[in-house]
Amino acid sequence: MADSGYSPTDIITYIGVPLAVLGVLPILYNTAATLAALSRIKRMLRHSKLTALTRSDVVNRVIEVELPRYAVRPLDDRLDVSYWSLSRHPSSIPGGSWTQFNWRTQAIGLNTQRVEYADQLRQPQVETAFDELVCYLMDLGAVPNPHGWRLLRSTGLWTPVGSSLMMSPDGMEKALTIAPLDGSDGHLSLAVTWAGPWTTRDHSHLPPYWVRLYPPPPPPSSSSAAAAAEHEFGEDSISAAEGSTEQLRKDSSSSNLNKSSLDSARQQGASNLQHPITCQISSDGIISALPETTPHQATHDNDSPETTTTNLYIEHIRLRPAKSDGAWFASAATAYGTTSQTILWNYKIADDVLAFARKETVPCGVLVLLRVVDEAATPEWATQHDSGGDQSRQQLDAFARRGRDRHAAMDAEARMPPAQKAVAVRERMRKESEMQLQDMRDRMRVDRERKETRMMEALQSPKWDTKLVGEHNFAWLQKTGEVDGHVRDVRDAVGTVLHRMVLDGQFSSKLCRMLDLWKAWAENGGMRKSDLAALQDDQVTFAYATLLVAVIKDTSTALEGTLSMDLQECLRMWRTVRLG
Repeated sequence: MADSGYSPTDIITYIGVPLAVLGVLPILYNTAATLAALSRIKRMLRHSKLTALTRSDVVNRVIEVELPRYAVRPLDDRLDVSYWSLSRHPSSIPGGSWTQFNWRTQAIGLNTQRVEYADQLRQPQVETAFDELVCYLMDLGAVPNPHGWRLLRSTGLWTPVGSSLMMSPDGMEKALTIAPLDGSDGHLSLAVTWAGPWTTRDHSHLPPYWVRLYPPPPPPSSSSAAAAAEHEFGEDSISAAEGSTEQLRKDSSSSNLNKSSLDSARQQGASNLQHPITCQISSDGIISALPETTPHQATHDNDSPETTTTNLYIEHIRLRPAKSDGAWFASAATAYGTTSQTILWNYKIADDVLAFARKETVPCGVLVLLRVVDEAATPEWATQHDSGGDQSRQQLDAFARRGRDRHAAMDAEARMPPAQKAVAVRERMRKESEMQLQDMRDRMRVDRERKETRMMEALQSPKWDTKLVGEHNFAWLQKTGEVDGHVRDVRDAVGTVLHRMVLDGQFSSKLCRMLDLWKAWAENGGMRKSDLAALQDDQVTFAYATLLVAVIKDTSTALEGTLSMDLQECLRMWRTVRLG
């Protein structure tokens, strides 16, 4: 080394130092790349208004990000502009498509991700109720894609990624699609897309799961709402409506109720009878009923503070295990609000109620006895008794024979002494009176036997479809003045009946008892004499009951095999989904 002129120190300086620098360069590079990626991740989080914990390992070039996981649901207040508008700070991170909307959020945990590059970061999917999500999108104006729902129903989690379930209002763009299953933990994974111009509805439109019940048209002669209400429903119903308005706060302030508050309650009760009522029907029956006395008031959610003071009393039609009133109301209201154009509904009408509505249970002869249907419009079911002909000749012969006997007796009496004649006359008149009385008894017995035979034949007569029975009873109710002549059809009449059921607990209870009686005889071998007697005692209530069953029957067959059935089945299959 001495000959070369380089000392060991020089060799270390010229060779060792560069080698050491080269060994540190990867660490320096990893540090720089990690810090750059971390800076970009923080910038992405900041722009998306997301709070997260970040940690970095510069040696191993790993960035750890902890993001909160949320459960979300749509806002409750439909009058809030945020419900209809898009978020001002949507997330640009993949998996955050749900941030386009304004939600009620609740943190349910943390999601930890280890990434190397910023574009590997994914925002955790949120949990949401599938039916609430679909309901919200439909409320904004989205329309279901029949092919997508049919595919989801048949293939489930194997539905191809990108398949569309909901479309924009014009049907041209995808609004709700199937997303990759990454991180969905076996749940259905979805992604949402929305643009501001796609929102074609507002709070004036009735949202899904709500039904609007209209009051009957007021009589033309009535000059005030109260007079119209009394004419249509009577004092009992007005009292019931008054009771339904806050139930007069009877538990807390009945002793302090003064005359002005009573007058106010009476006015409110009469007003409720003249305004539409909007009811929210959930899978558990009715949960809210609001008088639509101000524009768009009925579109509030049940929890909205603006409407908690205006909710009507509905305890008598709530779904309860021990009573059928709530089930009958929810079934009829669901059927009334469901048409061939209805896509989404919530309450599932019980199978036994649907089976009952589809059965032919009312004998046509009974409708004849109730004077609802003319006998000429029914198939032949009754024995035809000869009211003329032989019967008339027999009566004429008997009358002639008795006339001859009477003249012969009078001739014999004319030849008798006075005392004997008086006795004979009395005896003849006694016999004639007994014969007339016997004739009357015979006629009454024959009429009674024929009436009994006719009733038994009526009970055994051919049974008619419930829809046909409802149509005939609708015409009968209009003829008797129970239903206004301006009501167009059975469905409109059912709306007024449901409106009355909400306000009048006594009427609702009586109507549901009649429905229970009808369903019982339909399931137990047919109508009996006691059932017919019950119908004759309260024929108007039975006629109203036939309207409700007719609408349930009509609805039960209207939606078979349609988009609605596919959609409802998917909502029952996937209760909770992941939205990202």
